[in-house]
Amino acid sequence: MTTPTIEEYIEAIYIMQSEDSVVISARLAERMAVSAPTMTDTLKRMTKQGYVVVDRRKEINLTEKGKEVAESLVRRHRLSERWLTDVLGLDWSKAHQEACKLEHAISPEVEEKLSKALDNPSTCPHGNPIPGSGKTVPKDSISLNQVSNGNEVTVIRVSQSGEEDPRFLDYLMRGGIVPGAKLKVVEVAPWAGTVTVSSGENSVSIGMQAAAHVWVCVKR
Repeated sequence: MTTPTIEEYIEAIYIMQSEDSVVISARLAERMAVSAPTMTDTLKRMTKQGYVVVDRRKEINLTEKGKEVAESLVRRHRLSERWLTDVLGLDWSKAHQEACKLEHAISPEVEEKLSKALDNPSTCPHGNPIPGSGKTVPKDSISLNQVSNGNEVTVIRVSQSGEEDPRFLDYLMRGGIVPGAKLKVVEVAPWAGTVTVSSGENSVSIGMQAAAHVWVCVKR
């Protein structure tokens, strides 16, 4: 049986890989805010328990056993976010942190009933697919910092890495940069490190680094 700590590592690897990151020990340690020795010891435990394998390039990959644990965790997390926002009315900027506490406590039975009670949602409030729902990230979606001037886009999701900062989520909500929103990129300014989008008469500027966490589909 996994511990909450090991589960957090497994989930982090899954999220990093889903966002096209190559997972190596140093990057995982940085994400988990732990020292190199702690990371080494934990990685040894995870390998021994059959959750991960490390290849010749030192890249960390989940085994089928590890992937199963990760998908279960992510499913419970995103269902919890839905329940917190849709039923309890919690602000979406706070839902991620609260769901982090709930995901380790929800049993498979409660998970099933929760999904049914929510009418089997396919994404979390931030647009990320719920494992098992059949929903996937559109293959033609790109991050907002890659879009050129003048393009019209539809917001698809905010990456789970982006969800971790409630101030960022609050800023997006106030600016109308939420899943389903239709925006126009009015200025990409590398010299200022910003991209500006508009919705109707309102315009919002966002830093390039932050824009990398907002995924969109460009209107063809």
